[in-house]
Amino acid sequence: MQAKLKNYRQSPRKVRLVANLIRGKKVDRALAELTFLNKRAAHQMKKVLESAAANARDKEEGVENKDLTVKEITVDKGFVLKRWRARAFGRAAPIHKHTSHIKITLGKVDKSEKADKKEVKKAETKKAEKKTKEPKVEVKKEVKKEVKKETKK
Repeated sequence: MQAKLKNYRQSPRKVRLVANLIRGKKVDRALAELTFLNKRAAHQMKKVLESAAANARDKEEGVENKDLTVKEITVDKGFVLKRWRARAFGRAAPIHKHTSHIKITLGKVDKSEKADKKEVKKAETKKAEKKTKEPKVEVKKEVKKEVKKETKK
């Protein structure tokens, strides 16, 4: 369940910006974000993601976009086209035209993993709430005691 795009004529640094946005997301969510993203690489990334989803549907029947996630996405450096630009006094300056290789791997979303993640998040938020509430209450009590002492004097 993967798709590759080789020798895409844009620098890997710029393409990685788009790749980082969709890493780990569900395929339908990632496709929606890429549709409205104002980056040149978004269009090509969307085509590769659609291809990977189609490969997944061909490989296993009954799989839909909502059941798939972007498990892994890599943007590697391709070859560099080296050109020269004329400069003053007969000199030449190098121009490097970078290319990228994009590889997207999809994975299935397990319903048990979803439930586990939700339970872990709930437990973490409860712990965080308890930690933040307890110190505030103690500080308030101490401040009240100090205020009462000062008013009695």
